[in-house]
Amino acid sequence: MRQLYIKQKVFSLSGKFTVKDQDEKDRYYVEGSFMKVPKTFSIMDASRDKVALITKKTFSFLPKFFVAVNGQEVVTIKREWSLLKARYTMDAAGIEVQGNWWDMNFKVLQHGRVVGEVGQEWFTWGDSYKVQVIDEEMETIMIALVIAIDCAKADQASA
Repeated sequence: MRQLYIKQKVFSLSGKFTVKDQDEKDRYYVEGSFMKVPKTFSIMDASRDKVALITKKTFSFLPKFFVAVNGQEVVTIKREWSLLKARYTMDAAGIEVQGNWWDMNFKVLQHGRVVGEVGQEWFTWGDSYKVQVIDEEMETIMIALVIAIDCAKADQASA
């Protein structure tokens, strides 16, 4: 089992940050597009090879985010129409999220088997998340999922 930590910088205009392991070594690099349409987040591994891409759909009535890992779309997060409170749904083939994913405390299951857990770290400067990866094959998907949900939350907060 591997633990990863995502800590986003509050005042970073371009959305650049790293994902560190339990030894505080950089495992992934994340770069958000700045003043670019569509809004994207590229996730690169330690050798700076792109392993995932998160894209916010443009010209959509309600926000929608696509998550692609190794060139294959794996998750779609979309806002549903609601009068009182923002409601998002997640579509993913074989991947299920159980728990309160909007508050960033959830388990990720693949075909009914737990492959990882996510928890938000409190009392930190910026958004910080602890990601426990049980199935290392799902590591990139876990990182991309956390960043995509956080992007959807930031989009909701700015609306």
